[in-house]
Amino acid sequence: MKEEIERAVEVLRRGGIILYPTDTVWGIGCDATDETAVERVYQLKRSCNKKGMIVLTESIDRVGCYFRNVPAVAWDLLECADKPLTLILPGACGVAKNLVPEEGTLAVRVPDHAFCRNLLHRFGRPLVSTSANISGEATPKGFGDIAEEIRAGVDYTVDIRCEGAPTRKASSIIMLGEDGEVKIIRE
Repeated sequence: MKEEIERAVEVLRRGGIILYPTDTVWGIGCDATDETAVERVYQLKRSCNKKGMIVLTESIDRVGCYFRNVPAVAWDLLECADKPLTLILPGACGVAKNLVPEEGTLAVRVPDHAFCRNLLHRFGRPLVSTSANISGEATPKGFGDIAEEIRAGVDYTVDIRCEGAPTRKASSIIMLGEDGEVKIIRE
């Protein structure tokens, strides 16, 4: 796993995009602070929705680095989550501008996945995470279901298909308002 992490980090630091396993599904990723890399991901996915990607961070402690003010309830939700949880929070900062919609929100998740956590720790920056499919098409259930166009369009594919496989289940998504208002988007 260490060698795969080093290769992925090298590609990410050059502004490249990777195909990698997450705690949920196989994802397309890049440096979440690099606007050019983020744009390449949008182009690869043929995405019309230019703001629908998640940012992964290595720990709960790092979540606050990407928001001006994290609602108090967010910390409780992150601490208590017993399955993958994505929070959409207001006041995004510290990431590429083309990841943040007009309303200033950002989706963030702390993966419970050894490869992802080690990659994030070694890279030292947040990663974009979006499903490895063309926008509007079904999310691949496994690596073999990923379209050739996606596989050919990334700069590096992480090769750990046997260990640390994704759960194949999408995360729960909860949107929090600045006042702590809770809206469940996906259970």
